[in-house]
Amino acid sequence: QVQLVEPGGGLVQPGESLRLSCAASGSIYSSYAAGWYRQAPGKQRELVARITRGGTPIYADSVKGRFTISRDNAKNTVHLQMNSLKPEDTAVYYCNYKNLVPPGTFDYWGQGTQVTVSP
Repeated sequence: QVQLVEPGGGLVQPGESLRLSCAASGSIYSSYAAGWYRQAPGKQRELVARITRGGTPIYADSVKGRFTISRDNAKNTVHLQMNSLKPEDTAVYYCNYKNLVPPGTFDYWGQGTQVTVSP
């Protein structure tokens, strides 16, 4: 069973940067799309950024120009570089690896890491 581990959350001030990482503990034998989602208190989980199997990034409008998603396929890791952080970026961030194309479909989620942006 693959588990996703997400070190890198924390408390930062507005305007600062933070880098989140997501690593798979087991082996993954098919290609997949990867993404970062977040959920703030009282709100639904929302997509922050995702990166396709081919490496094309897609961003939510609220983070375009500030966040960068990247992946290392050899290490099965995905990163989210977050710059110019704002208080409204405060949330629990979750990474997701997903392959919906048979055979070998899967949908893995990390346990979440807290990001707090506050003066």
